[in-house]
This record gives sequence, C-alpha cells and structure tokens, in this order.
Amino acid sequence: MFKKVWLGLAQIITVFVLVAFVIATLKPQWIPNGLTQLTNARSGLVTAAADPKANLTFKQAPANLAGLSYNEAVNKAMPSVVRIYTTTNTPVGVSAGMDKGSGSGVIIDEQGYIVTNQHVIEGATQIQVVLNDDRDASAKLVGIDPDNDIAVLKIDLKDLIPITMGREEELRVGDVVLAIGNPFDVGQSVSMGIVSALHRTQMGANTFENFIQTDAAINPGNSGGALINSNGHLVGINEFIVNGGNSESGGNAGVGFAVPVSTLQQVAQELIKTGKVSRGFIGVTSQNITPQMAKAFNLGSADGVIIASVATNGPAAQAGVQVGDILTMVNEARIKDVTSMVNEIAKLKPGSSAKISLQRNGQTIQLPITIGERPTVGAVRN
Repeated sequence: MFKKVWLGLAQIITVFVLVAFVIATLKPQWIPNGLTQLTNARSGLVTAAADPKANLTFKQAPANLAGLSYNEAVNKAMPSVVRIYTTTNTPVGVSAGMDKGSGSGVIIDEQGYIVTNQHVIEGATQIQVVLNDDRDASAKLVGIDPDNDIAVLKIDLKDLIPITMGREEELRVGDVVLAIGNPFDVGQSVSMGIVSALHRTQMGANTFENFIQTDAAINPGNSGGALINSNGHLVGINEFIVNGGNSESGGNAGVGFAVPVSTLQQVAQELIKTGKVSRGFIGVTSQNITPQMAKAFNLGSADGVIIASVATNGPAAQAGVQVGDILTMVNEARIKDVTSMVNEIAKLKPGSSAKISLQRNGQTIQLPITIGERPTVGAVRN
C-alpha cells in the first residue's frame, strides 16, 4: 500500500514538472517571476520578466567621429569609374551565338574618353558603358595598344567627371591604394591594399612592363578599373593577377598588377591624336647574358644583351650591327637586359638618330643608327 502511494506521488510530480517545463518554454508570461526562476534553477538559466516601463539609454559615439575612412577619396574617384559590357561574335566552328563580357574603365576627359585594358574589349562587336550614376551609352573604339594592354574608348554623354591623375613619381612601396571596379559584375566595388612593389618587369604579360604591384583585391571584372591613392587620384589601371593571365581567369590571390598612370597618359594621348602609338625599332632579336656567357666572353658583368639575329635591311643591319655583338648602351642609357633594351629603344622617336655601344671581339665600338618605327601588329623584333 505504501509503495503504491509513493509511486502515484512520483507520477504526479513528474507530470507537474513536465507541464511546468512546457509552460515555461512556450508561455513564460503565465508563470510568476519567482516560480520562473525556480523552474530554470537546474539549468542555471534565470529568465527575467518583461518590463514595459523600461527606457534604455545607449552609449552613443560622438558626432562626426566615424574613425579612419577613405570615403572622401572613393567619392572623388567613383564617378569616373565605369562598367564596360561587351558583345562578341562566337567564332565560326565553335558554337553559334554571342559571348558577353564585362570589365571596368576610367573616364580621363570630359569629352568622353575612357581608358581600359585592351583585353577587356578584344574582339568585341558592341561595347556598352554604364556610369556610376547608371546612365549608359554605346562606346566607340578610338585605338588600342596591345604592347601595353591599353585601349581608349569614347562615349557621347554630358556632365562627365574625369578622374584626377596622380603623380607616379610620388608613389612609394607601402602607400595605401584602393582598387575600384566591377568584380564579378556585382556592381561598383572598392578593395583596399598597399603598394607591394614598383617597376615590376619580366612578368610575361605585356611587351613593355613597368607594373605597380598591389595586394588590393583584383578579381574578374576589375580589369581596366582604377587604382587610386588615398587622395582619390589615379595611379594606375588594374590589369591582371598573379596567375599570369588577366583577371578574367581566376580569383584574387593578393598579388595584382596595374599599368602606371604615366604609361596610360602617354599611350592615351597618342591613340587619341593619331590612332596608334609610335615606338622606336632597330630590327634585332636578343637574349640576356648568363653568368656563364659573361665568363666565356671575358666580360666584367652580365649586363647587356647578345644580338641573336639582325633583320635584313633593318636599321641595325644598315648601321653595321652583327649577330654575336653585345649591346651595352643606347645613347647614354646602360642596357642591363632584354627588357631594358626594348624599353630604351621604344622611347626613341622613329626617324631620329641615336648611338649604340657594342662589345665585339673584346673591343668596344660605337655605331650611329637611324631609328625605325616599331610594327604595331605581330612585332617579333626590337
């Protein structure tokens, strides 16, 4: 009898606890405050009753104290950065239809001139530009410079805001830079980083290389967009990422490259005025000097380049340059490698006279040479 009483009491208590648990979980407002605290005692959770008379006072930051921000710089540059959309005919034999592409560009003049990467608009049959204020217009191609992967477009819209050009010579490793563009076609976006290095060459991307390296995120769609400094001034045009291709080929890896502002200004000026970029040319192919070659030729250093071939009737052939000569200087500029030779010769005006220094059979000779014009398409010689 006693055992049955205890068993019944235990069942009643169990039911009461379960009912109390359900009410405390679903309708806690039905339970007095003290009982609620008792119900949650086992779990250590204390549930406070609602207080309709509560009037919270939040600790608020002082006005005009938002912290470090690059908002002002971005606001200066953003209206000058555009989205570029292209339509390209699919080659015959691949698949019928049209390919769509997207990238970025920068307004450089209120007349409607826009600079972007040549690979952004390559092969396009239609180019559409969308401004930051969502106005849009069809763009005409003014000219391209494949050697620097630069293209200039033109649109016909009023009230355009050209970007302010920065001073490349003032840019330093460690300076904060911001990349503005249209990554993955999500809309105008900003990423931040620093200048990781200057004057990067031998990246295998362009014929003429003098890249700004940055860890600001450059993703598909950022190509052709602006790289600005903390003042909102343009210092470069974003071109490609570390994998060696353009930014359309993969995601950001923290190593991106931009064409410096001085290069794009010079190229844009020539393309707008003449439709092409004229560069010096002497008609040779060359190769770098290895330490082993320097020792074999009894050279003091590995500076200079070995002439591997000379174009028949080209400027170098007419000047007397021979295969096997070691080119060490162009005018007063010392030649360190193939890249420096290409750059120095390209700077010279076609038709002008120059002086080159060579090592031949252990002797130094100097030859006058008349600079030719570098072919703009399919060039294989320097």
